[in-house]
Amino acid sequence: MREELLAVIEKNSRIDLKELAVILGVEEIDVVNELAALEAEGVICGYHTLVNWEKTSIDKVTALIEVRVTPQRGQGFDKIAERIYKYPEVRSVYLMAGGYDLMVILDGKTLREVSMFVTDKLSTLETVNSTATHFILKKYKDHGTVFSQKSEDEREMITP
Repeated sequence: MREELLAVIEKNSRIDLKELAVILGVEEIDVVNELAALEAEGVICGYHTLVNWEKTSIDKVTALIEVRVTPQRGQGFDKIAERIYKYPEVRSVYLMAGGYDLMVILDGKTLREVSMFVTDKLSTLETVNSTATHFILKKYKDHGTVFSQKSEDEREMITP
C-alpha cells in the first residue's frame, strides 16, 4: 500500500482521504495512519502547490545555478550545501555528478536580483570555485504537469 499511496499523492496531494482509501482498497483510517507514519519517518516532507506564474501578474525569475565547490574535510559537500540552502531565495539545492557539484534553483523578482545573489552571496563563499547561471525562459512541464498545451483545431476541413 505504501508505494501506491505515495504514487497517488505525489500526483495530487489534495485528493480526498475517502477517495484515496477507495483507490487503494483499504479503510480511510488505514490511509490516515499510513500518512501519519510516512510524515513521522520523513518520507513525506511537505505538500506543495504547483503555480504557473506566467498566468499571474507577479514578476518572477527562476534560475538554475551550477556551482563548483571544494568539499570540506570530514563534511564533504554537506556543510556548503547547508550554507546555500539557508538563503531564503534558494528553492532547491542538489548534489550532482558530472561537470559541477551543486545545482542551486533560485527564485527572484528580476534578472538583476538573481545576479546580485550570485555575485554578493554565492560567489563570495570561500569554498565556491565557480558558478554558471541559467535563466528559465519558459516552463513547458514541471513536476509532471504540462503547463501550456496547444489547443487543437477541432473544426472539420471543408473542401469544395
